[in-house]
Amino acid sequence: MLTLRTAFKNIIAGGKRTWLNVVVLSFTFVLMVLYNGFSDGWMDEARRETKKWETGAGQLWHPHYDRYDIFSLQDAHGTPPEDMGSFLTNGTMTPVLVVQGVIYPQQRMQNVLLNGIDPEQNIVDIPSAQLVSRESEVAAAIGKRMAKSADLSIGEKVMLRWRDRSGAFDAKEITIITIFDTKVPTVDVGQIWLNLNDLQQMTGMEGEATYLVKSEDCQLQSDSSGWVYKDLKFLMSDLNALAQGERVEEAIIFAIVLLVALLAVFDTQMLSIFRRQREIGTYVALGMTPWRVTALFTIEGTNYSLLGVIIGAVWGAPVLAWIGRVGINIPGMMDDMGIAFGDAIYPVYSAASVTTIIIIIVTLSAVISFIPARRIAKQNVVDALKGKM
Repeated sequence: MLTLRTAFKNIIAGGKRTWLNVVVLSFTFVLMVLYNGFSDGWMDEARRETKKWETGAGQLWHPHYDRYDIFSLQDAHGTPPEDMGSFLTNGTMTPVLVVQGVIYPQQRMQNVLLNGIDPEQNIVDIPSAQLVSRESEVAAAIGKRMAKSADLSIGEKVMLRWRDRSGAFDAKEITIITIFDTKVPTVDVGQIWLNLNDLQQMTGMEGEATYLVKSEDCQLQSDSSGWVYKDLKFLMSDLNALAQGERVEEAIIFAIVLLVALLAVFDTQMLSIFRRQREIGTYVALGMTPWRVTALFTIEGTNYSLLGVIIGAVWGAPVLAWIGRVGINIPGMMDDMGIAFGDAIYPVYSAASVTTIIIIIVTLSAVISFIPARRIAKQNVVDALKGKM
């Protein structure tokens, strides 16, 4: 306790030099919490929105379906397994048929994927209820990104061409019934959503699907009759890989910021040891062991980080809370990146991440303070009293 009190009094006596270090460390602490909060907030929202709009609680794929291979679509369709009938009947699972097509907006050609979905489903947020069958027109729903790229609006008709199950080409006009707004570009960019019955009739694939999307209430957890079950870990593997890359980038940024902040602590400790040589000799002459004096200077350096965390919490808490409410606006150009971005990112602060950041700052501050202080244990008491090291 005596060493702790002495160390605290010494850093308070440091005046402006002490508070400069504290301010730098407090800014570093708040910046790290904020950056980590944005990273966690974006990933949480991306996973949540992807589950709501695309993956559901899991999917059962036709054995020939590969979402990364456009050429697999010609054969990636079939009648759902018989043991899935109860799930399809009670609405805990819904079929989706995927077919390659081409549209001709304003006399231009644009490749698209046609997705047939049941209008009565409520597992994903696609506005399928509006895709009701009409007399002679095929209703279609598209996302805002698709509407922008194809220059289409609600009520507009566009020519659509596709290939049926035998490979023959056919064409028909479709009508844009609704344009939905989603944060998930994979259900928007290059995608057209049709009534499942309409698409099955157009392609001659009555009763067939490419994959089945299940809800939380569906207990399916394994393959069925040759169809392959895909869980959320697989369906969100791209997001998880992106999150790992983001962690590496985050670690590099944190290392740079911490290096700048701890360099100030290191310089302060070096200068302090150089200017306080007689004080160090006096401590040793009065009976303190060299290693105890080393511990005293190490604790002094560690206290900079502790004060920095406390000061950072005082001014940073209201700032972080305010940013958490209003978020940070994302430029519109981010829509074309193929990643689930909303209009703003709202940070998520977890106790575990904040605690980890505090431990990292305090631990590195202690280490960086010990490096120059360890010289004290090797010095001669007489030389220290004379101011020579």
